[in-house]
Amino acid sequence: MITGSWNYPTSIRFGPGRIRELPDACAELGVRRPLLITDPGLAALEITERTLQVVRDAGLPVGLDRNVKPNPNRDNVAAGVEAFRAGDHDGVIAFGGGSALDVGKAVALMAGQRRPIWDFEDVGDNWTRVDEARMAPVVAVPTTSGTGSEVGRASVLVDEATHTKRIIFHARMLPGRVICDPELTVGLPAGITAAVGMDALSHNLEAWCAPGFHPQADGIAAEGIRLVHRALRRAVLDGADLEARSWMMAASLMGATAFQKGLGGMHAMSHPIGAIYDAHHGLTNAVVMPYVLVRNRDAISERCGRLAAYLGIGDTFTALLDWVLGLREDLGIPHTTPSLGVVDDEVARLAPMAHADPSAGGNPIPLTVDDYAALFRASLAGRL
Repeated sequence: MITGSWNYPTSIRFGPGRIRELPDACAELGVRRPLLITDPGLAALEITERTLQVVRDAGLPVGLDRNVKPNPNRDNVAAGVEAFRAGDHDGVIAFGGGSALDVGKAVALMAGQRRPIWDFEDVGDNWTRVDEARMAPVVAVPTTSGTGSEVGRASVLVDEATHTKRIIFHARMLPGRVICDPELTVGLPAGITAAVGMDALSHNLEAWCAPGFHPQADGIAAEGIRLVHRALRRAVLDGADLEARSWMMAASLMGATAFQKGLGGMHAMSHPIGAIYDAHHGLTNAVVMPYVLVRNRDAISERCGRLAAYLGIGDTFTALLDWVLGLREDLGIPHTTPSLGVVDDEVARLAPMAHADPSAGGNPIPLTVDDYAALFRASLAGRL
């Protein structure tokens, strides 16, 4: 059985069955009246009711907010804040995939603030506007293995007025306690398992390729990619393979820990596609991944060769690219962006949005608006 208790980057209980420790995690943060925040689909499943019952059995009155969209927006956060205040709650259990985790963290931030949420966008020193004393504590419980948002200090939300994704940041948005129970992921359908697993890969891979000196992030990213190599096909083929599920859950949180070093063109392209077409974030990263790798080849060839050697698949950029393409094919990932709803007429709109995305700054080479336009057109045509 794979299990452990870690304090990097926050306190993490990891292993099958550890959802039973949720009341203890709440108590450690002084939470007596938690609000569990999740999405409608997950709220209807047995694992959510079982989790709520664990909390009730410990004598904690727990509320439920189920208003999270796949690409969450400000209204989802506002609804959560309203439920938080109406129920006189004193902490949040963020339960679900990246969307629910992001909304849960944002609700805990906004529950006591007097400014609008966009005032805390991750631009300049906006984070200093937060009244830290009025933030609520968060216990994060991931039920997928992709975003790693349970160990992140930010929330990504759609601004529906501009159809862009904006990042809300504060260092104390990092959940105070995390419970990673891979048994919660056993019921994930194969297609979702593949998409979120490729999201974990994209986080680790972009962190590995990002420029700059950050050996801690590099080490975490390389091992996270090795775990994906070892486990993702297995988890998709057999959803009850608890060992593979455990490795993927670890790879997910490792990616979100490593990408403090930087992301890049994959996420810069993925964010506007998700905002405009409401496409699944992990699937979008998976589709655009090889196009960005090829565009960055001159800057990352040596690094990708070392990574390939670590994975035991060769020692060249081509070996790594072939592995990515083969993995995508085995998992049924589409090769082109029309599968996400993207059309050629939207390239002129998408390219400037990708160029302006905060993730773009971590790309190994600077890309212009025209570069992003060329990448979108390549991904439309399937041309590497």
